Amino acid sequence: MEYRINKGAGRPIEFKGLKSQYLFIFAGGLVSVFLVVVILYMAGVSQWVCLTFGAFSGSLTVWMTFRLNARYGEHGLMKALAEKSHPRYLTVRRRIRSLLTPKKKKKK
Repeated sequence: MEYRINKGAGRPIEFKGLKSQYLFIFAGGLVSVFLVVVILYMAGVSQWVCLTFGAFSGSLTVWMTFRLNARYGEHGLMKALAEKSHPRYLTVRRRIRSLLTPKKKKKK
C-alpha cells in the first residue's frame, strides 16, 4: 500500500500572495462593500453613484489589504495590534520595605 503525504501540512493558507488573517480582512471587506452597495441601491440612491462607490471602495479595500500584507507580513499585524495594548511602563505603588519583607501566612 502506498500513502500520499500532504506536503502542505502546517503551512499557512495563502491565496494570490495574501496570507492568513489578510484573507479574512480581504473577504470581509469585499462582502461589506457589496452589502453597502445593495443597501444604497435599495434605499433609492442612483445606480451610477452605487456603482462608483462600490468600485472605489472595493479597489481601496483590495489595495489596503495587499499593502498591509506587504508591510506587516504573516503575523506582524497581530503583533502590532498587541503592542498597542501593552502598558508603556509599570509602576509599583508599595513601599520598598514591604516589597522586601516576606508575607505572613494566614492561620486557618
